[in-house]
Amino acid sequence: MTFYVKLLMKNFFFFPLLLSFFITSSLFSQEIKKSEAWQYARKIVDTMASESMHGRGYVNDGDKIAANYIRTEFQKLGLKSFTTDYYQQFSFPVNIFAGNISLTIDNKPLIPGKDFIVFSRSPSANGKCPVVIADDQLVNKKKQFKKFLKRDFKNRILVVNDTGKETNELQHLIDNRLKAKAVVVLKNKLTWSVAQSTNDYLLIEVLRTSVDKITEISFDVESVLSSKYNSQNVIAYVEGSEHPDSFIFFSAHYDHLGQMGKDAYFPGANDNASGCAMLLNLAKYYSKTKNKPKCSIAFIAFGAEEVGLIGSKYYTEHALFPLKNIKFLLNMDIMGTGEEGITVVNGHIFKPEFEKLKQINTENNFIKDVKVRGKAPNSDHYHFSENGVKAFFIYTMGGIKAYHDIYDRAETLPLNEFEDLFIMITKFGEYLTNE
Repeated sequence: MTFYVKLLMKNFFFFPLLLSFFITSSLFSQEIKKSEAWQYARKIVDTMASESMHGRGYVNDGDKIAANYIRTEFQKLGLKSFTTDYYQQFSFPVNIFAGNISLTIDNKPLIPGKDFIVFSRSPSANGKCPVVIADDQLVNKKKQFKKFLKRDFKNRILVVNDTGKETNELQHLIDNRLKAKAVVVLKNKLTWSVAQSTNDYLLIEVLRTSVDKITEISFDVESVLSSKYNSQNVIAYVEGSEHPDSFIFFSAHYDHLGQMGKDAYFPGANDNASGCAMLLNLAKYYSKTKNKPKCSIAFIAFGAEEVGLIGSKYYTEHALFPLKNIKFLLNMDIMGTGEEGITVVNGHIFKPEFEKLKQINTENNFIKDVKVRGKAPNSDHYHFSENGVKAFFIYTMGGIKAYHDIYDRAETLPLNEFEDLFIMITKFGEYLTNE
């Protein structure tokens, strides 16, 4: 610095240039420090939402590939394990679409995932049939609809134009009360799911903008109902320095919807590779000696959340230590945006903790808003709070609307509030460990 001061004294012309240099260098240094968690999160999301993990579902053991990835990260961070391999094994039934999935309407082949999805409870089926079309206008014409119901649908495909006007009559048609060969529903958006059982008929949802006039449909769908699919939770922890038998839990589910046939996979970048990115960032933070907590902190990546909160339910029924030893659980699902802030499920129930979280945000101006919700069975926190454990579920709001579709991709997920939210959670964690 002395050299530059002398230089400035000799030639004042250099002052603005050098001042700019020092300011830019300082800001660049701060940016590198700020983006460390973001860069780790970016790597995790890119990896977990990649095609190599097959949508983290039950085709090609995608869930097992994802679980092993998280386990490897836990091992790299030097976290302890309650079991010999960080896994807690469980099994459940699931309907799997690993074979052929094809749909052709009037000689036009449609693209799986993009143009159509097969309802998750559908059995294997194939055929080629003419169609019969119904919509809300037909339902409202009582005489015409009564005549329509008397038709023979056994060798027909019933096409239901779902305009969003829900009626019992239309729902009965979708439920195939008329015993058609198959049911096709025209929709404005395609949203997939995972099922544990099968219906006795094929149901396919087609994006309305992908078709014009429909007269004939051919289809080929292969599904297998696995009665006992083996999966796992992935669990690690950092031992507390003063209260090792008292725990804070951070959790996120790693599974997603998987594949629908050989060509369509559902990346699940926001839901919930982003939550896993936050979980692993927290694991990395607390694994450092300088951040060692007073009480123990466990990190749980739950399996089979999309199948019905199965992994978390299994844990509460087969806890690795008494649930009463858990001071608080913070579950993280859909953490990839945040332009409009976050929502806290169970915030109305655990008011002191919610007010503290809100205070932390107000004092630091991390995110736009911290909204509150009451009790809801919409993620892995649920079975814990139902068993007496204080628990929040937080999710981000705003930004991309991709959800349970093929467009929830890593390359379109901004992670724009990830860094601030990460720091906010560590401050909330500090509060929880000191309580």
